[in-house]
Amino acid sequence: MREIRHSVCALDCPDCCSVLVTVDNGRGTRLRGDPAHPVTRGFLCGKVAQYLEREYSPARLLYPQRRVGAKGEGRFERISWDAALDEIAARLRSIADHFGPESVLPYSYAGTMGYLNGAGMDRRFFHRLGASRLDRTICSAAGTIGLQDALGARYGTEPEQFKHARLILAWGANVLGTNVHLWPFIVEARRNGAKLYTIDPHRNRTGALSDKQFFINPGTDAALALAMMHVIIGEGLHDAEYLSRHTEGFDALRDHVRAWTPQRAAELTGIAAEEIVQLAREYAGTRPAVIRLNLGTQRSERGALSVRAIAHLPTLVGSWKEVGGGLQLSTSGAFHVNRAGLERHDLQGKSLGRQARLVNMTQLGRALTALDDPPVKALVVYNSNPAAIAPDQNTVLAGLRRGDLFTVVLEQFQTDSADYADIVLPVTTFLEHTDLYFAYGHFYLQLARPALPAPGETKSNVEIFRLLAARMSFDDACFGDSEDDMIRTLLDTPHPFVRGITLEQLERDHFVRLNLPDPFLPFAEGFGTDGGKCHFRPEALHFEPPVESRGGDAALRRQYPLELISPKNDDSMNSTFGHRDAVDRQTATLEMHPDDAAARAIQDSDTVRAFNDRGSCVLEARVNGSVRPGVVSAPSVRWAKRSAGNRNINALTSDRLTDAGGGPTFYSCLVQVERIGD
Repeated sequence: MREIRHSVCALDCPDCCSVLVTVDNGRGTRLRGDPAHPVTRGFLCGKVAQYLEREYSPARLLYPQRRVGAKGEGRFERISWDAALDEIAARLRSIADHFGPESVLPYSYAGTMGYLNGAGMDRRFFHRLGASRLDRTICSAAGTIGLQDALGARYGTEPEQFKHARLILAWGANVLGTNVHLWPFIVEARRNGAKLYTIDPHRNRTGALSDKQFFINPGTDAALALAMMHVIIGEGLHDAEYLSRHTEGFDALRDHVRAWTPQRAAELTGIAAEEIVQLAREYAGTRPAVIRLNLGTQRSERGALSVRAIAHLPTLVGSWKEVGGGLQLSTSGAFHVNRAGLERHDLQGKSLGRQARLVNMTQLGRALTALDDPPVKALVVYNSNPAAIAPDQNTVLAGLRRGDLFTVVLEQFQTDSADYADIVLPVTTFLEHTDLYFAYGHFYLQLARPALPAPGETKSNVEIFRLLAARMSFDDACFGDSEDDMIRTLLDTPHPFVRGITLEQLERDHFVRLNLPDPFLPFAEGFGTDGGKCHFRPEALHFEPPVESRGGDAALRRQYPLELISPKNDDSMNSTFGHRDAVDRQTATLEMHPDDAAARAIQDSDTVRAFNDRGSCVLEARVNGSVRPGVVSAPSVRWAKRSAGNRNINALTSDRLTDAGGGPTFYSCLVQVERIGD
């Protein structure tokens, strides 16, 4: 019997697609995008269109396992769920008793974007235990701070409005690789005469199809934005009426950017002064103009500043007033659900009598090897693969190898991190459990029920943490909540964007637009700040080049003269699809400019070693025109165990933090490259 069932893609992507699953006699045979969804519009990206290969892979983890080999070796034996849960509960209880509950550290991020399996029963469990809190900074923390500072809210232009734009700036945004459902709206705009410009250190698929690419030096985006402000204000291209009604501090901003001449910015960014002038004039003079800013921009040491400065540009020219104008970095702040009721931070008081300490996930290596009072004695990993994705990889792996560290990993595949676990628990995919989904690239709340049966003995995160709570004798009523109870809790909110949306409505319609005007012009009449005004604060717009950059530490640059960036690979999702051979080949490469390659006697397809004082990794050279001289680019994130030397590009990245938000500085990284072999 054939059925069409509904699901929602849970992967860490702004599109959050509505998915139709063809099921023949209980087995999934096809995935396609829901044509009724206003953003999904009937198609899926290439990686999710192939997701049934992952669903039914013979490498899928189906049963609990206990380690029998050395940590990192990847040798395990099958055990029962009862044995696994009993051992985990006993070890966590013993560790908490001897070292204090804060010696237990959860480690998770966006392996699923579902509320329940991403930040539901797990949060309740760790809060009740009194475990250390994880500061989840690995992706968007700096950008969140920058956007909040500039706009007072984490939302922006809805994707459907991009078709009305006359100029689109893809600023650090590989739309075709990481946000493909925005592309049809851009295509429609271009058919109507719009231009698409990309601002990026790397020519990706989006840049190759743009009308013009501005090759910017890594980490200098704020300098470009400040120089554009210099031109816009200096030539009177700003919207004085909008600024007078909705902003404060314009005079101070004008004084601050007076020193940011295009010539000064050209020296930092590598973009010619005359091109900066022309870009600023065209941006200010084209109505409407919209910026698609993405998260790569904020993965430098000046990440928060970069986002803050860029987010001021549409305010300066008044484009928030226009359908098809403004800026989008994230829409997630519009989903004002009851997170407090879901996560239950108040449960910390039962074990600690206070809020637990906060540990930054970007500095996991430091936490596992140097944190004290108490040291981390237990690590529970889910929705993440820190052995592959965390910076300063050698320090992370040293911590994971500790004999006195008890590690539990919830996973679908035997990842790098799973190899270091003491216990591995098999978990469901998004096609196999109930969840509620927000988006960070559109404004639709979505519900998914299981579309396929869970194979083997896999369980959802919700069920696993519910069972662990029972083993730990946590008798709080919230641990008995069903998935539907948790969804109703989330929807129990007075905020007008969500108020009135019900589980029954979501059950019937699958996706529901937030209670927003159509079209939604979020900052046409003010901002999300106290008082409703955008506050230009020049003291928060002070730019210096990152330490690890061509304009930073000169001695370090002499030793390691190449700026490494590691943008997302088009055909994978962080490390999620690292088991695929095609993805492994794609993430095993290093793109170089011909001049840099020639200086090192490197030819296309040569095996090379990229290195700095933190570590090294082996890659295959791609000598092409995708980067400018002095920049190298390695798509991320490869499974380290599939690489020669068992290291990926994060053996080179540091755990230095961004200027605000405590985020990672993946794209502020200096390296040297040498050819390996004859």
